[in-house]
Amino acid sequence: MNGMTLWEIIEERARMSPDRLFVRDEQDRALTFQQFSERAACYALWLQTHGIRRGTRVAWQLPTSLESLLLASGLCRLGAVQVPLLPFLRQKEVGFICDQSHVQWLVVPAEWNGFDYAGMAAGLSENNAQLSCLVLSADAEVPAKESTDVALEPYARHNPAQEISWIFYTSGTTAAPKGALHCDEAIVSTAMGMSMVLELSSRDVIPMVFPFTHIGGFIWLAAHFISGAESLVMSRFSETMFPLMAERGVTVAGAGPAFVHSYLNAQRNQPQQPLFPNLRCTTGGGAAKPPLLHEQAQRELDCLGMVSGYGLTECPIATMNTVHDPDAMLATTEGRALPGMLLKIADASGNRLLPGEAGEVCLKGPHLCKGYVDARLDAQAFDDEGYLRSGDIGFVNEDGWLTVTGRLKDVIIRKGENLSAKKIEDAIILHESVEDITVIGLPDDLRGELACAVIQMTDIKHKLSLQELSAFCLQEGLLRQEVPERLEFVDAIPRNASGKVMKEQLKQRFG
Repeated sequence: MNGMTLWEIIEERARMSPDRLFVRDEQDRALTFQQFSERAACYALWLQTHGIRRGTRVAWQLPTSLESLLLASGLCRLGAVQVPLLPFLRQKEVGFICDQSHVQWLVVPAEWNGFDYAGMAAGLSENNAQLSCLVLSADAEVPAKESTDVALEPYARHNPAQEISWIFYTSGTTAAPKGALHCDEAIVSTAMGMSMVLELSSRDVIPMVFPFTHIGGFIWLAAHFISGAESLVMSRFSETMFPLMAERGVTVAGAGPAFVHSYLNAQRNQPQQPLFPNLRCTTGGGAAKPPLLHEQAQRELDCLGMVSGYGLTECPIATMNTVHDPDAMLATTEGRALPGMLLKIADASGNRLLPGEAGEVCLKGPHLCKGYVDARLDAQAFDDEGYLRSGDIGFVNEDGWLTVTGRLKDVIIRKGENLSAKKIEDAIILHESVEDITVIGLPDDLRGELACAVIQMTDIKHKLSLQELSAFCLQEGLLRQEVPERLEFVDAIPRNASGKVMKEQLKQRFG
């Protein structure tokens, strides 16, 4: 399937497995692969009647649902350039993205989760003469299959897989969001690599637990069509969905440490009954994992454990573990480079470092974006060899396994000494009373910066003292200068849709 566009892969799976169930949602609506392909073509015709064609730039903001999968696939059928938007973005962010990316159409629901998306879209359109709005409601007049055979324009095969067809905006946890330009090749090659290392097949049932409009949603969409696996679509992630996930026979549960923690908590509340009886493994990505998490998932969820990967919006899943990797590698690394991907660790001058030496993780290969919407960012983001500077710190061992140890901007500079926030977090999460943890650097007149541990306790009535925390950190092998000088408690660590901690939000709160 290399060289094929996402729409061609959708059509190919429909031909190969027309009657196999592809997707079911929480309302028990279901479509086979052929039914989905046919219905997506109907959506394409509906969009075409509104003037959307090949190359039209379309931003859309929908919750995860059958309709959002069909809309995205219909846009693929037309060859439009898609700008998927996370549902929690509001007028300021959506307006900025539409303006910067020269969006021509904005597709939204009328209302979802108590927010008036149609009203927001109308307001944006009033202030942008180039922007038209389309509301996708339950009663939208999407045509029937019979209409598409005559009225739908032929699929433009000359639209190459390397042509820009996606603009994904970064989460903006450490800086302003940036629009990464992607082609179908990046989505398909990433999905093929992930399908290979997870050994996905038609026997698998996989839930879409994070927002579909995240770049990972489209990689999973492609992976389902590549492997023939069944998808379970949920509008929002919640423990109330776990019985449904068990009933549907989920075999691979994603998609990062925050999600796996939720599975573990639910399993601990029903120790005599498996949470997901058919589970093969959990998956990780989007955020750093504590080493203990793999062993906990393996033992308590009775599965292979946690198979995680590393990437970012600009270069999704550059490395990933396989289901056959040793436990030591599954627990502490993000796997090895997927087929076609190149990985180097560089020092501050850009020189390649040796195995075991920590430096900036740099990435190159078919998963890599073609640059940014704001081309001025390209010079700083890419080195002279075309590698993306990720901003993450890590090292590879002699056999190529990558360990990520933190971010360049996530280093706490205390009295001139660089402290790794992740190292401190990995120690504190081992405390039995700690549910979740992040460590942030806060300004301090004496030290320059001090380390502040922000903790979510398993029981909010029983909080650690700073003295107790310090003793535990030393017991776990942290140096005295690495022990946090400040301690704050929160009901929940704030995370974005992909599970990354919103550290800037916490720095503003406690700074």
